[in-house]
Amino acid sequence: MSESTARKKIACLLADGFEDSEFRIPYDRLKNTGYDVEIIGAQADQELTGYKKREVVTTGFAIDDVDPKSFAGLLIPGGQSPDHLRVDQRFVDFVKEFDATGRPLAAVCHGPQLLLSAELQRGRTLTAWPTVQGDLRQAGANVKDEPVVVDRNWITSRNPDDLDAFSGKFIEALAHGEAATNRDSARVSAR
Repeated sequence: MSESTARKKIACLLADGFEDSEFRIPYDRLKNTGYDVEIIGAQADQELTGYKKREVVTTGFAIDDVDPKSFAGLLIPGGQSPDHLRVDQRFVDFVKEFDATGRPLAAVCHGPQLLLSAELQRGRTLTAWPTVQGDLRQAGANVKDEPVVVDRNWITSRNPDDLDAFSGKFIEALAHGEAATNRDSARVSAR
């Protein structure tokens, strides 16, 4: 996959019980901005149902068939999905490997549970659903109860009420990353 193609693909880690709007709103905003959002689950072609049963999606890829380095961003919707995903070491490893790229990682509501399981939260500043905020504090994170918190490549949010701001910040971070990549490519070409 070329670098220009990689910049346009967003990984979305999903399992049954995802919070419907926390998937749908960022997904639609990303698609409308020109990104391809790849839904990644335990298996390819698996039908997943949202917690409120408003959304039913089919995974495009199995976690074993994707490389974290081939995505420009990572979206982790909340609901029960992150709790299901974090018991599967493959998803935890994917999150660790993706975070190491420094590219934008967006987690909303219960999404930071995957960051906890990947043991990435110590010293980072973020937000989450209120019950997850307590877990994050106890695990050494700096927690703010704000609609959106940005810490380096992480964009986190608390709940569905925050989704417009969350989606906007994620898209802004992706655009900033693309601009930086384009500047770096232009410098290399000019040499």
